[in-house]
Amino acid sequence: MATMNYKPTTPSRRNMVTPSFAELTKFTPEKSLIETKKKHAGRNSYGKITVRHHGGGNKVKYRIVDFKRRETGAAKVIGVEYDPNRTAYIALLEDEAGDKSYIIAPAGLTDGDVVYSGAEADIKPGNTLPISSIPVGTVIHNIELYPGKGGQLARSAGAQAQLMAKENGVAQVRLPSGEVRIVRLDCKATIGQVGNIEHDTIKIGKAGKTRHKGIRPTVRGSVMNPVDHPHGGGEGRAPIGHTGPRTPWGKPALGLKTRSKKARTNKFIVKRRGSK
Repeated sequence: MATMNYKPTTPSRRNMVTPSFAELTKFTPEKSLIETKKKHAGRNSYGKITVRHHGGGNKVKYRIVDFKRRETGAAKVIGVEYDPNRTAYIALLEDEAGDKSYIIAPAGLTDGDVVYSGAEADIKPGNTLPISSIPVGTVIHNIELYPGKGGQLARSAGAQAQLMAKENGVAQVRLPSGEVRIVRLDCKATIGQVGNIEHDTIKIGKAGKTRHKGIRPTVRGSVMNPVDHPHGGGEGRAPIGHTGPRTPWGKPALGLKTRSKKARTNKFIVKRRGSK
């Protein structure tokens, strides 16, 4: 993936970096694979805002992506598209029966390539196999946690996990965060790294593009009154006044571990992210 820089014709253009979309080969979605996506502006069924800073944004359609890859056999890539609902690009496949489906597009996949799903598939980008059929050391993405549920891990742009070991009916997978997790061997995964690798180099450039995404402004707690935020109050630029940063509701933030020590899935985590 390449990126585009702009001449500084305006202050927002000066530092703007956008994707070049050179990898895309199809620019309109497949009508049979889209559905409406309703906006809620962060409100629940009672009309109360439960998620702040949501609202507005461009109208988008949801692309139905096949994370399960249940259909075995070959399918041909007939287009790589942009998806407004995720950072990764998606690839449109057509199988031998003429049925079409979307998958997360791995790096290097383009029109005319043929991908396979099944235990006998080759170890090539875009092919989906049970982890029991994947060699140790292979780079994978779109990894299932429960057989048949569909891929849940390593699905964002540039994400890649690595199969570290297999023994006693389970595999150890190193995730993009550095966490090493146990996954069952009958779970499926897709070979290769997710495409749109340089997504993290993009610079939005202006506030309006954030509004187009449906994200509303965030006000700093330090400029509020004490009644509105724990960081508020004081004359001029006052310090936080606590042992550490707090949420608007007074709970510790920024670094506090929130995972329950009694979580059922703790036994599946071999190594925490950030641990030495």
